[in-house]
Amino acid sequence: MTTGLLAAGAAGAARVSDGNARGVIYLPGMPTGDTSWSRLRRTLWQPPRRHGEQPQERVVGPLELFYDLVVVVLVAQAAHHLATHLSWHGLGEYAAVFGLVWLAWINGSLHHELHGREDARGRSMFLLQILVLVPLGAFIPDAGGERGAAFAVDAGLLFAVLAVLWYLAQRGDAPGYRRASFTYVAMTAAAAVGLAGSALLPDDLRVLAWGVIDGAYLAGFAAIISARWLRAATITVTDSITERFGLLIIIVLGETVTGVVAGLAETPIEPLTLAVGLVGVTVGFGAWWVYFDFAGHRAPKAGHRVAIRWMYLHLPLTATVAAMGAAMVSLVEQAHEDRTPVATAWVLCGGAAVVLVATMVLATTLQDWQSRRDLYRPLSRASLAMAVLCLTLGFLRPPPIVLCVVLVVLLGIPWGFAVAHRFRDEEL
Repeated sequence: MTTGLLAAGAAGAARVSDGNARGVIYLPGMPTGDTSWSRLRRTLWQPPRRHGEQPQERVVGPLELFYDLVVVVLVAQAAHHLATHLSWHGLGEYAAVFGLVWLAWINGSLHHELHGREDARGRSMFLLQILVLVPLGAFIPDAGGERGAAFAVDAGLLFAVLAVLWYLAQRGDAPGYRRASFTYVAMTAAAAVGLAGSALLPDDLRVLAWGVIDGAYLAGFAAIISARWLRAATITVTDSITERFGLLIIIVLGETVTGVVAGLAETPIEPLTLAVGLVGVTVGFGAWWVYFDFAGHRAPKAGHRVAIRWMYLHLPLTATVAAMGAAMVSLVEQAHEDRTPVATAWVLCGGAAVVLVATMVLATTLQDWQSRRDLYRPLSRASLAMAVLCLTLGFLRPPPIVLCVVLVVLLGIPWGFAVAHRFRDEEL
């Protein structure tokens, strides 16, 4: 026993001596976990990555997918509201709300891509955003009415959180990037103040203010990245970013199926109603093959301006796909009508036209646009022609089953054109 105590005392004295050498005092029996704790803290709670440290090869993690699913819940809320308010006013409200949700998503996604790490801090930052997003989703169905003020305050809080996240990342930036980072933080904080302040406005003016904030934020982001005097860091569209944008399109395409199922659930299922629903799902599938056959999961050309165009073009694509899903409800419910309802026809046919045109404009940002000119140039003209025919179909408003079948054909023609081009090349 005495020997053990003497050994413990000797060890304690050694700790005191070692601690004094480093300016730290240890007493006998005091735990010596300071170094271990610091190492653990550095492992679990690392500072944000600096600009330029963005990994070029990274796999999209399950936490990012969970975050995307939370965002899609908000998109679904907006689409479901649009399904019962298919009008110009409803479309305007949908566009303003969707724009804010998409801007929040791209902020969170780019922040993690540029500065985030796979540690407890990164998880906590995503959780913080999710906790603010959840009540925002609950306010969306009545964002243009009684819950508009609550939506505005919560959206302001969300952008304030994003501003703080970007500020924390900005503090560790290299001096050359701090001016651009500070400008972006200030812009995001201004958006937060504007959104919270819109709670004081009447309903219609409040929704209009959201639309103005959407447009101003998009313009400001592009200006900050493009301004040479700010020396902003170039955004590189990595494989993980390409995958995230494509995955969001895939998940949102599920709204076309949700819309058909909702329509079938509200009406007696008869042969014609079921046929309209199933062909409606095929229309959504057609939007999928247009995007992924010609633009999805493909790297854009180098350059920050190209990267901005590539990202921004996904906004109308994603919003349009979700809106088409909302129109499916009315399409199925009105399956026996002699003519498709005006709003339903224009959302579906106009949406198909947007998918065709936006996908081809998106293709101009891709590396394949140069390397496969013989395919993409004539394909873009064919897609434009099909888009015009889609709009003509919306003007004619044939019965729902006819409208759906023709839309499937029009969306399939560019794909058939590409297949024929491939076979021709193989024969040559």
